[in-house]
Amino acid sequence: MISNKLGLLRTLGFGFSALAMAVSTQAIAGNVITDGPDIKIKTKGGFEAKTVDDQFSFKIGGRIQADYGQFDGVYTKNGKTANEAYFRRAILELSGTAYQDWKYVFNLDFAEDGSSKWDEASIAYTGFPVTIKVGRFDPDFGLEKATSSKWITAIERSMIYDYASWVNDKDDGMGIQLSGTAADMFYASAGVNRPKGKEDANGKNKNTYNIRAVFAPMAEAGNVLHFGINYATRQKLDYDGSIKSRMGVRGTTEDKKNGHRPVFAKTGEYVDANGDKAFAFNKDSVWGLEAAYAYGPFSAQGEYISRKMGAKSGSGYKDRKVEAYNVQLAYTITGEARGYKLDGGKFDSIKPQNSYGAWEVFYRYDDAKVKKADLDTTTGEFYNTKARGHTLGVNWYANEAIRVSADYLKAKTDKHSANANDDRKGDAITMRLQYVF
Repeated sequence: MISNKLGLLRTLGFGFSALAMAVSTQAIAGNVITDGPDIKIKTKGGFEAKTVDDQFSFKIGGRIQADYGQFDGVYTKNGKTANEAYFRRAILELSGTAYQDWKYVFNLDFAEDGSSKWDEASIAYTGFPVTIKVGRFDPDFGLEKATSSKWITAIERSMIYDYASWVNDKDDGMGIQLSGTAADMFYASAGVNRPKGKEDANGKNKNTYNIRAVFAPMAEAGNVLHFGINYATRQKLDYDGSIKSRMGVRGTTEDKKNGHRPVFAKTGEYVDANGDKAFAFNKDSVWGLEAAYAYGPFSAQGEYISRKMGAKSGSGYKDRKVEAYNVQLAYTITGEARGYKLDGGKFDSIKPQNSYGAWEVFYRYDDAKVKKADLDTTTGEFYNTKARGHTLGVNWYANEAIRVSADYLKAKTDKHSANANDDRKGDAITMRLQYVF
């Protein structure tokens, strides 16, 4: 325990040293002259040095997200109130340009136990009409997942992503992605990801494939009309088909003793012709639709996913299907508009325009269903599971670096794997202090 705490202190010490360097450079201004091209130094939002001809650049940034959650009912193992405080993310971000057309991103995510892992490590070439990116990065699927965790509206993304989590999971593997924009209104990407250590007995890779296309005839802050379609599939000889969801509350897994993450589709197993236990599913694909509209300080967005998990012949299971969607409405009381980037098809930050910051309120509704989730041994019939969630929240963007958020969540479920108290409902309050540099 002591060694873990010392490791955490060393890790945070390194991160805060980089932060201190970025903050201390606020006193620097003007150009730095070298024997090559002039260098421009920027200190607003991290530390960036770049040549005036844009051939080379280097930027140090990062994010710290400190969260607190209090939750009860279906969110806990015994149904009683629990709470948890934790660092949701502590990421040091390094990025830049080399020889104008080469871009690199290296983001290191520090955990509370002192360990760290690559959140992203990628190199991209932008010299062609399409960008080619190679390395470790999240596959592209969905509007809210494309938007950075720094600038999503709610503290946590919609629970519908829990129902097909692999579509955005790099799984510690390596991938390649082609992406690009056209005519100031189109964006598209196509990629393949090779998960680490997931080869079959014959050494065949179990890759995942993603395609996303966006049409945005209005694509600027405060003036957005966005439509998108997504498809993902993966090569799996067999998998268990299980589905769990935090239902928007990360504390359900951060609290190891009393946090409860309900199961909406149990592990599917059967005994095969050889008398061995085997997983019941061998096909998996997901379709997704997305839409968004923004006019001034108001924005609306929604997403829908449809997933089919193919059951093996003779397993005794039927194909499992997921249908899930969300709808979100947001309004910035102080008048600022949400940013938007066509390259990536995503929303961006809200930039306060006054000394007291920007205030945003929002409401989100999530709805998910798993069809043929499991077999009722009493009736011999397959049943469906359901989950619904309401999220009401407020965000205060004190400035471009500091954001304070508070969300209230109310969940209702049906026929899922319940807790010891057989709860089907739950309430939660979550809060976040975020610093971005």
